[in-house]
Amino acid sequence: MRALQQTALTGPGAMRLVIDAPVPTPGPGEVLIRVGAAGVNFADVMQTRGTYDGGPRAPYIAGFEAAGEVVAAGPGVTSPEPGAHVIGTGPGAFAEYAVLPAAGTAPVPTGWTDEQALGLVLNRGTALAALRLGRVAPGETVVVQAAAGGVGQAAVRTAKHYGATVIGTASPGKHEVVRALGADHVVDYRDLTDEVLRRTGGRGADLVLESVGGDAFRAARAATRPITGRVVVYGMAAGEAAITNRELNFTHPVHVIGLHIGVLSQVAPQLFAELMTELAALIAAGVHPPGRAVVHDLADGPEVLAELEARATVGKLALRP
Repeated sequence: MRALQQTALTGPGAMRLVIDAPVPTPGPGEVLIRVGAAGVNFADVMQTRGTYDGGPRAPYIAGFEAAGEVVAAGPGVTSPEPGAHVIGTGPGAFAEYAVLPAAGTAPVPTGWTDEQALGLVLNRGTALAALRLGRVAPGETVVVQAAAGGVGQAAVRTAKHYGATVIGTASPGKHEVVRALGADHVVDYRDLTDEVLRRTGGRGADLVLESVGGDAFRAARAATRPITGRVVVYGMAAGEAAITNRELNFTHPVHVIGLHIGVLSQVAPQLFAELMTELAALIAAGVHPPGRAVVHDLADGPEVLAELEARATVGKLALRP
């Protein structure tokens, strides 16, 4: 099969198109899908540089988000059945065929194409999980970091639906995109702390969805309301950052909550199922319309990841095998 192979952990430039990769075999609890479309995410960039915690070692077939038709099921799998179209995450998604954990998949909504379903679990599911774990409530102020990205856009829509006042952060060239999603305020990510404190009368945000890391994580915790404020961390695109027990005790007494949607689906399958049910209801209510990914040919994957790494993209990106 055609696939994109990462040959070394030196970045997207070390990714190569191969035409003779073996078709994987689904194991217990897994399904094999014929990939209709594969999602491109910043974690893919991190994996190409070896900075994604627990990521694969080169050489490996790249990608981990795919939508497509189930063509085979491994031992113990009763659902989804062959012929169903599903979206989920699993290694080796940048290929014509990929294996996904059955329990971590969601059905492609009726009337949607595989391309339109990209981001349903990884982006929209993460956004919903972050808001639920962060205990969002009507009238609260929610800050969404990287609000022009895949998870960020979903988080803005969902937080507004649940009655929050939303402050989105983005680079200046992406502000109109975030405003169009319904954000009440859009600020430059470099001015996060000052802008959030100014717009909340010095109180700070009730909930911050933090996916950037590095200095942005430090700015996020400083912009969070003491004692009752929550920070949900689900990414580290700009690198690692730490908070100490001394800081949590004296200077930044906030709630810090970690989230990885893949881990959540594995260790809390009932919660994952509840989130997917809630997400289906949000789709039915029109909160989340079909996705509008920018689709490229599989062979263009290295260039697409390089543009994503350079922060030159907006919204969801996809590869078609």
